[in-house]
Amino acid sequence: MRLATALLPFLVLCSVDARSSDDDERRGDILPPGQCGLYLAPSSLPFAGLGLFSGTNIPADTPINEFIAGTYPGYDPNGPPLWTDLAIPIADDYKALPYRGQQRHPSWLGYVWPKQVGALAQMWDSETFPRPEPGLAEMDPGLQLADGIEFFMDDYNEDTQDDDEFEPSHRINAFAPGLGSLANHDGDFVNIDRHYRSSRVDYNFQTAPWDAGVGAFTPHHNMLYTTFRDVERGMELFLDYGEAFHDHALKRNDQLRKIQGKKKRAVTGFADDISRDWDFMEEHQVKQCPTELATEKAKRERLKVGMGVDSSILPGDERPYTEYRPNDHHPADQEDEEDEEDEEDNDDDKRYGWNVKPLEWLYDNGVCLSSGKLWTGTSDAEYTGRAVFSTAGIAKGEVVLTTPLIALRRDDFRIYKSDPDAEHVRDTVDKSTVIGDELLFNYAYGHPDSPMLLVPNAPMANFINHGGEEDANVQIRWPTAGSKTARLFDWAYNRQKGDIYDDKFESTNHNAWLKDHPIDVMEKSGKLAFEYVALRDIEEDEEILIDYGPLWDDAWYTCQATHPYARSGYFRHSIGVPDGFYPDNWLDVTDKYEIAEIQDLENNPLEPGVALPMTWAHNGKALSPKYGYIVGLEKGFSDRFLAYSEETGVIELYRKLLTEQEGFRLESDEFTTYKPGALTNTSNASDEEMEFFAQKYKANIYRFNMHFIAAWNEAARKSVIDGLGDAGFDLAVKAVGERFGYDNITCFHASYMGMTHCDKALMHSDIYATNDKSWNIVFPLITVEGTEPELNIMAEDMNTVVGVHYLKDIAYAMGDFGFHQTRPSNYFNPSQSDGEESAAPIRVVFGAYCSQIDETNIAMLRHIYDGDDPAPFADQFTELPMREIHWTKTGSATLRYPEGSGLPETCEN
Repeated sequence: MRLATALLPFLVLCSVDARSSDDDERRGDILPPGQCGLYLAPSSLPFAGLGLFSGTNIPADTPINEFIAGTYPGYDPNGPPLWTDLAIPIADDYKALPYRGQQRHPSWLGYVWPKQVGALAQMWDSETFPRPEPGLAEMDPGLQLADGIEFFMDDYNEDTQDDDEFEPSHRINAFAPGLGSLANHDGDFVNIDRHYRSSRVDYNFQTAPWDAGVGAFTPHHNMLYTTFRDVERGMELFLDYGEAFHDHALKRNDQLRKIQGKKKRAVTGFADDISRDWDFMEEHQVKQCPTELATEKAKRERLKVGMGVDSSILPGDERPYTEYRPNDHHPADQEDEEDEEDEEDNDDDKRYGWNVKPLEWLYDNGVCLSSGKLWTGTSDAEYTGRAVFSTAGIAKGEVVLTTPLIALRRDDFRIYKSDPDAEHVRDTVDKSTVIGDELLFNYAYGHPDSPMLLVPNAPMANFINHGGEEDANVQIRWPTAGSKTARLFDWAYNRQKGDIYDDKFESTNHNAWLKDHPIDVMEKSGKLAFEYVALRDIEEDEEILIDYGPLWDDAWYTCQATHPYARSGYFRHSIGVPDGFYPDNWLDVTDKYEIAEIQDLENNPLEPGVALPMTWAHNGKALSPKYGYIVGLEKGFSDRFLAYSEETGVIELYRKLLTEQEGFRLESDEFTTYKPGALTNTSNASDEEMEFFAQKYKANIYRFNMHFIAAWNEAARKSVIDGLGDAGFDLAVKAVGERFGYDNITCFHASYMGMTHCDKALMHSDIYATNDKSWNIVFPLITVEGTEPELNIMAEDMNTVVGVHYLKDIAYAMGDFGFHQTRPSNYFNPSQSDGEESAAPIRVVFGAYCSQIDETNIAMLRHIYDGDDPAPFADQFTELPMREIHWTKTGSATLRYPEGSGLPETCEN
């Protein structure tokens, strides 16, 4: 009764309309039995990955399911569609940073419709400085930017389906496998939408608490989609994701198109060549370079800077100094003619038919998701809800259904106690208290010894019930080598974000996810797949069943046997995978991102004077080839520089500022100057001449008490630089200079950073767009033992954030666009003090900003230095060479004895 697959290309040309003559005007084509109605194939949209395509013509204003489901012998075209979709609620809003995990938007959330834009994940672009360009992120946020479709807790049911006045109102987050999560978006060619009144919410006549099945499966079902314009056979199906996603996608695609095919930039010393994605970031920041901010030093002393004066006091038409030195070295500023031609060509992208593929092409390059082989209905089994059945006989070994998969951590399914009204962001989620598990857990496949679970994302896949070892008639398997499924997902899994599908693609690495660490697989939801294969011949109208495994069996029977009043909650258990299905490298491993260079310092200490890229412990790849490095400091360096800071009174000043002692309380963003040498008996007369500024940085915005302390006068600046040199910091500067092949380095700014509590902080980079010649080198002086990691560093994917401890005699070196932030902590809060300020724990770290400053970046560095905090030494950027150079590749300059235009050659001063 099934048609041979070899005949499929021929059948493409022979579709017949099985409807009555009364329906002829609708122009819809009902497919012959066995012909594919819905394909998953490379999207017609650039950079979109996979998409859904219709296998037949469908008229406007028509439920799409009755056409794309396919047909079988004896199919009634006037009956209900063979299958509809379901929706699985996601109850917990707190799935990502800043509340939990290590990612801003885990890949699986890109397939979940939020109840509002960003409800489940932090939108990185609005919470980061400089704001990342869309093309920079390795992973697109997907549906987390979408609001085109809504799902409701109070959906239609048997009582309200005919009530014209009833409108669902309680929006929920929902995973809608099938059309709802696999269809892409194109704002100008949207052709399908949800049909809201068809959906239903019920538990298949089961009653709580008596029936154990209540709460064990989703009550949201019968999801239908309709066309609102004619759909041609071979046309890609598009949903409306809303304006926020549309605007983001347009900009992202435009940027990816511009760098498509361009080689990375090779730069000496970097762990890998620099991606051209960064060109857009550099271009944007270079354009901001002429914008000057008034420095506090200039306001007070009318400090002259270069050929002009500080922009806070510019008369008439005079311009700030940076406009005399345009930072024009960046490749992004030198658009070639090819880019302009590409932009002109792209005007034709929306020509008619661009989103339509020949069915022969779909057959060769895609995978069929529905061909009339299956239908969904109500299961006859006790305590179950919906089910999937065969429409005709299925032979043993035949692929019953193929499904892409989303990959989640076990922790993603947990629901923690939360308080959305908590005073502090850090207290919103209480991870010490688990209150339940997501319903999605019941639809996930996994192994008890693996941190990763897989959830099917194809139509009908999540309707397959448990049959046990005896009654199961299908099992899961990975795509077989040489199959179309293996080829399609080889491309999907291994493609880079800027890749566009090539028909001549040759599959050489199928099922590559089996070789990867689960952490890497979980970054690629939707790009891997498995198949349901018949274990034996399956008869017509037989329910499709799989064996959920012995652990599920035990859990279910325990729940079922427990008195309804004694059950602790709804049934929750994942589906077990067959023995050997998960490879060994997925078992007994962590799901945490960890940095290899600091994971085992006790057994593998970092060598002093060496700068290494920070690499992931699970795969050895660099966290960021561009900006993430770690530097071994001279043994004892941290203690020596701490001793210097105590002798000069800086640490005592911190103790007074951070505990808000009388005369030392600053308001948010207030700054003032101090002579800390007067606060300690250990200082000498020269120390008492040193003046430092202290600034309580944006405490009202970031809800922390971070205080910056840095030199205000020349005596203080010189003392700090000498103190760094005497403690052994020259070795760190040398390590950076030699690794990256610089000619020289100047440490143009140095600052202490101290705090006792932090609720949230800005993910930011202190230096950027300096031609990869600048580094923020950060190391600790005082830390609080036994606490959580203190610093967040964001990986180059603009998504993953790893927390690290500050470690003695080790520095973190963050280059251009080295995004980082202070992690939440609560050592001591003066507003909640019990009068023990003198013993309050404090944290103090130090950052040195060091760069090879030359014609390519002096304007940008002047712009960065003259930021929104005091900048007392802006005049150091007046001319080249710099007045102080603290390292040269010849080894003739040091921090205590610098070279440069502003000092005598003898350096005796």
